[in-house]
Amino acid sequence: MHIPVKRSRNNVFAGVVAGMCEHFGWNVTIGRILFVLLTIMPWFPGIIVYLVLWLLMESPE
Repeated sequence: MHIPVKRSRNNVFAGVVAGMCEHFGWNVTIGRILFVLLTIMPWFPGIIVYLVLWLLMESPE
């Protein structure tokens, strides 16, 4: 199962955050800052969401 959002070639790790930001027209820097804030919360929800999206998003071509 894939979602219609593609990972970005403008990536730091797998391009998940940049791909989501490009799809929705958001600033990539702000998206990455929000991801870091979500990751440092208790139970690390950012890492779990990142891994799930990495598996579901289409690869960049």
